Amino acid sequence: MMSKEFEWPEPLIEFKRSQLIRSGPIGLGGQPYTVEQIINQIGPLLTEERRLRLSEVVARRTFNFVPVFENPYDLGNISAVMRSSEAFGFLEVDLVIPEQSRFKAANRVARGADKWLDVKAFRSAGECVKNLKDRGFQVYATHLEAARPIEEIDFSKPTAVVLGNEKDGVSQEMLSAVDGRFIVPMQGFTQSFNISVAAAVIFYHAWRQRSEVLGQCGDLSEEQQKQVLANYYLRCLDNPEAVLQRTSKD
Repeated sequence: MMSKEFEWPEPLIEFKRSQLIRSGPIGLGGQPYTVEQIINQIGPLLTEERRLRLSEVVARRTFNFVPVFENPYDLGNISAVMRSSEAFGFLEVDLVIPEQSRFKAANRVARGADKWLDVKAFRSAGECVKNLKDRGFQVYATHLEAARPIEEIDFSKPTAVVLGNEKDGVSQEMLSAVDGRFIVPMQGFTQSFNISVAAAVIFYHAWRQRSEVLGQCGDLSEEQQKQVLANYYLRCLDNPEAVLQRTSKD
């Protein structure tokens, strides 16, 4: 086990199941563990089938497509968006939740999808979009007016797509902050999909275009894959801190 006096070059971030620690050591109980320590100590406790499955999934992940859900009303829809995001290999989901926001009660859950995601919460549209643009993302919002077809967006670049409130759509603050607006073409009388259906359609389009242009949707570097894998190993255990403490002494 590393001494607590050891000075790491990066600030220690404590492990949380809803947050992926993307670089540097991972803290558990104030104790720093390297990615290699976590993989080497927890890996042997997992079955070979489990390790292979985790590695295969991580190899298809990306941080470069981010769904943004603004002021959601129905918790069930958040769950559906998270499940679809995880299924297509998108690691991050951003939620814009104003302080005055109130969720509608729902019995549906993410069915464990959030276990594999990096969920970020923001209090305003401006805060969320600034964070994304500072990281090099282009940001587009779903909107019916003055919008371009989804086919015109280049999803091979780091891209975030904003899904609006189920009742009111995307806010004016968000529309003023994003780079553009887009629509999913529809052939019938109905003007819009249910939010969870729209998300799945958009995610599939982004996944397919990225796969065609880049060869595959996933684009994590070897180091990023190891970092995500270490996070996932920790999430496989009920009490990873105790396990690491015990195996460090062996």
